[in-house]
Amino acid sequence: MMLLSSREESLLPIGLGNHVKKVLFFFSLVLLMVMSTDALAHAVAQGDKGYIQEITGTNLIAFIYLGAKHMVTGYDHILFLFGVVFFLYRLNHVALYVSLFALGHSTTMLLGVYFNIGINSYIIDAIIGLSVVYKAMDNLGAFQRWFGFQPNTKLATLLFGFCHGFGLSSKIIDYNISPDGLMPNLLAFNIGVEIGQMLALCVILIVMGFWRRHTHFYRQAYTANVVMMSFGFMLIGYQLTGYVVSQ
Repeated sequence: MMLLSSREESLLPIGLGNHVKKVLFFFSLVLLMVMSTDALAHAVAQGDKGYIQEITGTNLIAFIYLGAKHMVTGYDHILFLFGVVFFLYRLNHVALYVSLFALGHSTTMLLGVYFNIGINSYIIDAIIGLSVVYKAMDNLGAFQRWFGFQPNTKLATLLFGFCHGFGLSSKIIDYNISPDGLMPNLLAFNIGVEIGQMLALCVILIVMGFWRRHTHFYRQAYTANVVMMSFGFMLIGYQLTGYVVSQ
């Protein structure tokens, strides 16, 4: 969804300067450090995983907490959400797109676990990385400029929401959750995910509110989306490499 006017597009730099390269290098190091930890995308801390595998019955509070924690520490979710709301200024537009994303990942997460539909975590996480690349390219207006068409942004947000949900369900299946109290626990986990998403969204909107007041916001917005797109490509490469090595 390209929302820049002609005047705003004229502010975008033609090339990446030294300061942009430094930003890219810094954030690349940060992402690599994050990817080397247990918080990797849809992974779960070993302590949480052991707890999930041991408990039985309905444990609503525990699963709400785990769902919220998973979303807040899921940097791929946060990157996509950041891209979705980047150029959304009206709260009703934010609510619409976030609701579509929530509908998508909630549906496939619940159905995927309930019907035991598992997708290779490397493949689904690579697709989620692709969703980050898509959103950054969309914000930069690349589809119109390079390919001469504009994807339906609402449909794309919903479809990528489905993909994010399968990423969640694939990991939950790996947890080997007890069937005793499965559905209430899954609903609690999903509620936790939505709470975590709202917390992350609040932080993003507050930061964006202050940032948009900056006189060079649109120039910096170009850089930010190039960085986000780079992260997406890094996630794709990392996950595909993991898939090849695991075979």
